[in-house]
Amino acid sequence: MRVVIAEDSVLVREGIARVLVNAGFDVVAEVGDAEELVTTVREARPDVAVVDIRMPPGGADDGLVAAQQIRAEMPGVGILVLSQYVDEHYVMRLLDDGAEGVGYLLKDRVGEVSRFVDAVTRVADGGSALDPEVVSHMVGSRSDDPLAELTPREREVLEQMAEGFSNRAIASTLDVSERAVEYHVTSIFGKLGLPATGNEHRRVLAVLAYLRG
Repeated sequence: MRVVIAEDSVLVREGIARVLVNAGFDVVAEVGDAEELVTTVREARPDVAVVDIRMPPGGADDGLVAAQQIRAEMPGVGILVLSQYVDEHYVMRLLDDGAEGVGYLLKDRVGEVSRFVDAVTRVADGGSALDPEVVSHMVGSRSDDPLAELTPREREVLEQMAEGFSNRAIASTLDVSERAVEYHVTSIFGKLGLPATGNEHRRVLAVLAYLRG
């Protein structure tokens, strides 16, 4: 699996690269500038790009802007954004075009090697990976409850879905059977008005409904 890393701090960039190489990834390029990131991804066509939000040349949200440009031009490239803190505005900008092949993690997660590696893998495979702290913040900050019809267990399942976990992983986390999780997921789809059409990715749509309200 081929990866491009975009991070302006050399020490952090080398640390991420070492983690990924040790996990068996092929780090094809490391860049420290958002404009260089876009150029490099165009040339290298990696499976996934790990991108810091705040980068040169502007030092603001240049990394996120570059990530959005990559998603628009090269939708087959997964994007995993790293941030030092939770910013709901950044998350929703990243999800504007859907949650497939995209992730948002706090930088501290890089130190949780297995979680970080799993997130990179899921995003590269077209899945999603949202930091649990980000999900909790976004849910807790809402003044209304657009998902009021969901049971407490269904909300737990949907929160796990938002973090990018499979039914099997959710079953393990919640200590229930995989069949029970499948039942809850089906119920969630029904309550959110997401019928099976064969064309829509209902899991992604459910996650977006959960986060956007």
